[in-house]
Amino acid sequence: QVQLVESGGGLVQAGGSSRLSCAASGRTLSNSIMGWLRQAPGKEREFVAHVTWSGGNTLYATSVKGRFTVSRDNAKNTVLLQMDSLKPEDTAVYYCAARTEFTTYNYWGQGTQVTVSS
Repeated sequence: QVQLVESGGGLVQAGGSSRLSCAASGRTLSNSIMGWLRQAPGKEREFVAHVTWSGGNTLYATSVKGRFTVSRDNAKNTVLLQMDSLKPEDTAVYYCAARTEFTTYNYWGQGTQVTVSS
């Protein structure tokens, strides 16, 4: 089992920055892909970014590329999402999730709200 707990988020003005943190615990994460996904009101959950736990390889959705940065701190078992140049359309509940190369996301955090005011 993997436990994921997000923190951060809240209310931020458009153009501002916010940082989300995901504390991971449980079984070894060395083969995991750690993702951030978000769900806005009335919309489907969508992929934001991911980082591989072992190699630190990253992937971003087109909508956030160049504005968001995902990283991991192996020593602290933490995954970070630095969000810059935030837009109102970034408003959503953000989830930290984990999967392997061969599975879908099967471990989820509880989610944290990010609201960007215009």
